[in-house]
Amino acid sequence: MVSGSMKILLINHYVGSNIHGMEYRPYYLAKEWVKGGHEVTMIGASFSHIRTVQPEVENNWKEEYHDGIRYLWVKTPSYEGNGVKRIINMAVFMKELMFHSAKLAETYKPDVVIASSTYPLDIYPARKIANKVKAKLIFEVHDLWPLSPMELGNMSAKHPFIMVMQKGENDAYRYADKVVSLLPKADQHMIEHGMEPSKFRYLPNGIDIEQWEQAHEKIPNDHKDVIDDLRKNGKFLIGYAGTHGIANALEYLIEAAERTYDERIAYVLVGKGPERDNLINKVKEKNLKNIHFLPVINKKAIPDFLSQMDALYIGWRRSPLYRFGVSPNKLLDYLMAGKPIIHGIEAGNDLVAEAGAGITIPPEDPDEVAQAAKKMLELPEDRRNEMGTNGQRFVIETHDYRVLSQKFIDIMNEN
Repeated sequence: MVSGSMKILLINHYVGSNIHGMEYRPYYLAKEWVKGGHEVTMIGASFSHIRTVQPEVENNWKEEYHDGIRYLWVKTPSYEGNGVKRIINMAVFMKELMFHSAKLAETYKPDVVIASSTYPLDIYPARKIANKVKAKLIFEVHDLWPLSPMELGNMSAKHPFIMVMQKGENDAYRYADKVVSLLPKADQHMIEHGMEPSKFRYLPNGIDIEQWEQAHEKIPNDHKDVIDDLRKNGKFLIGYAGTHGIANALEYLIEAAERTYDERIAYVLVGKGPERDNLINKVKEKNLKNIHFLPVINKKAIPDFLSQMDALYIGWRRSPLYRFGVSPNKLLDYLMAGKPIIHGIEAGNDLVAEAGAGITIPPEDPDEVAQAAKKMLELPEDRRNEMGTNGQRFVIETHDYRVLSQKFIDIMNEN
């Protein structure tokens, strides 16, 4: 059992920060651990497709500090998409970690080693480091790999890449002292792949409440002018803030707008993504006047945008993967905004229903969206306010990174 101040080493290929952008979860957890007196070292690749700003790494390794967290960047080649170059990027990262595992163990002497990349191969260097210094080994699962590329990308279980990943996943469940999952219903899958049931711990994605409350940036004047004009015309505003991609199922929102016959309702979308132009063209083709696309805004202006909506919308596609649950960051922003939510989902969990924060409907159903929008409009204002308050209270009590970071420390301290 580890107690008192700890040395924590976390490996996450895609790790980010407030400077680099996503992935935020390791950064927010580590920031709280540092505040609690722990020493945190995070190892990440110099190139990640989800990062906004890549660190500048001239040699093979670079050490730097952000918010008291030690970052070790491993120089890796850039890539686009999910082709061979991405696999090479992973291979370089793993090779460097394996080659330097003994030195990392001796230099940083961690009490706890966390393997936290999306793909499971980092369990091997993490285990080598942990064994060298007799540290506790934790495997943190963001997405179920290789099940995700198999079910979403139709990859065969006999594909060499999938077979390597499957061995990594199976070994991770055997080697780890604890398995921390962002997905609440993933335990049965993990047990089927060799995990002892007692190892499983659920710890969802979170939100930095303090940072959220300090995000005082206003939306641009052009955005405000559109919203103010809609308000003057007595519109009930249903907002969406986030990526406009295939996974976000926004074409059903457009179809819902087409079937929304109450002229008081208007849909307002802000963001960017690969499907944005296609969606805008569909709206023009249908000549819809009740759905409005606004350009992407700074992350710090998201709370201001959400505050100006009457209700919020988030929809998902139907996917067999969601049977294990979901842990979406965007939904936490919605809940924190204190606005009632229309949630189109079919999954192993539903935070909106759990919190009593809105209306849940089946996914991929524009008629249901249109009906939920009308129902939301017709609810008494105090009932909508109650839903918003429920959601905000729920996320503060259960998803604040100050709460989650301590729960993770408790997991580290378990026998």
